[in-house]
Amino acid sequence: MATFIDRVTLHIAGGDGGHGCASVHREKFKPLAGPDGGNGGHGGDVRMVVDANVTSLLEFHHGPHRRAGNGKAGEGSHRNGANGTDIVLRVPPGTVVLNGQGVVIADLVAHGMEAIVARGGHGGLGNAALASSRRKAPGFALLGEPGDALDAVLELKSVADVALVGFPSAGKSSLIAAMSAARPKIADYPFTTLAPNLGVVTAGDTIFTVADVPGLIPGASEGKGLGLEFLRHVERCHALVHVLDCATLDPGRDPVSDLEAIEYELAQYGGTDGDLVDRPRIVALNKIDVPEARELAELVRTVLEDRGYRVFDVSAVSHEGLRELGFAMADLVRASRASIPIDQTPRIVISPKAVDESGFAVVREEHDEGVRFRVRGERPQRWVRQTDFSNDEAVGYLADRLARLGVEAKLLELGAVAGAEVLIGPEDNEVVFDWEPTIAAGTPLAGPRGSDDRLHR
Repeated sequence: MATFIDRVTLHIAGGDGGHGCASVHREKFKPLAGPDGGNGGHGGDVRMVVDANVTSLLEFHHGPHRRAGNGKAGEGSHRNGANGTDIVLRVPPGTVVLNGQGVVIADLVAHGMEAIVARGGHGGLGNAALASSRRKAPGFALLGEPGDALDAVLELKSVADVALVGFPSAGKSSLIAAMSAARPKIADYPFTTLAPNLGVVTAGDTIFTVADVPGLIPGASEGKGLGLEFLRHVERCHALVHVLDCATLDPGRDPVSDLEAIEYELAQYGGTDGDLVDRPRIVALNKIDVPEARELAELVRTVLEDRGYRVFDVSAVSHEGLRELGFAMADLVRASRASIPIDQTPRIVISPKAVDESGFAVVREEHDEGVRFRVRGERPQRWVRQTDFSNDEAVGYLADRLARLGVEAKLLELGAVAGAEVLIGPEDNEVVFDWEPTIAAGTPLAGPRGSDDRLHR
């Protein structure tokens, strides 16, 4: 059974808003005392909160469907419906949330960070809230809006200061166990490490975290071996330590060729948090407690130093060289932290809409059967979602809102005639109307409750 999951697809949905209520207050001697329908409650949100005590996405692997509570419908006597219950999903630090198109919705890196990934729908207004001087007793109410729904991809990228990179069985797990209190699984076969391990290292006054991630092989940037599961956990690290096995018995391998292979994979991967090639790095020639390994380390040291690397001979078994390696890593961490601006407060940019911003657009579309007109915009689409099309008065109210917004004038400008096909909404969920230009906004109602005589002229 899997115990560590660092990538999962989560099907999430905000709660639907409750419908508004159409009601008329009645009491003795006041049979029609006015509208008193309450508003529907708002749907609950789906929120993600970073919890440092959570280390994996395993919970969402076993339960990938999450939905917030729906808002309750309004009732008579001005009783508003209750809001839906929010659900809180606790994720580990370093979780990236992407939508189905791969666009980042939230990057949650620190304990306590929070993001709303699916908002609940707004509750519909009751007829008491819709009453006005021209519509004193509305016989309809607005419907609640559906909540946001999406398939979100959660990716976990380890948050550490230094990453140990190297071939399988290079001794990365042994190093992190010798330098910190971490106790990863250690064995003498490849791919012993199947999940990232984090350890806290102290060097002088500097305390930093080190990540031991699964081993790398040629072709990892293309998904071979543990491939992308390895490289994803290197992206956030400020510095890299190449752990080279000087005691390997594999034919055709040596520390220099291993280093070149790892550097090639890092260059091919790149990453979303910056180019991995630009990260500072040092080299640890491991397993020098073996006599042959010590001799090989002495031979390749000059070659690596000529290429600009700081090289350290270390042994996780005898602990030789680990103190010097720890202080070298601390130097890289301090330099990286010093390069980060102290003021990390995000700036809030307010971009007000232009005063002539209409909030909608009408597009003339040519098709095989003639001409049609598509209305786009958040407000028209929201109004359509809120309309009860089984109620003539509600449809007339929608026509009034669209006319006041300027949709009717824009249709006339584009050459629409009576009976023209008008579509509102996205192409996969559109509402089709046969336009009647004689319906004007503000025409007084002259029909019974719940009807609109303008629709029958």
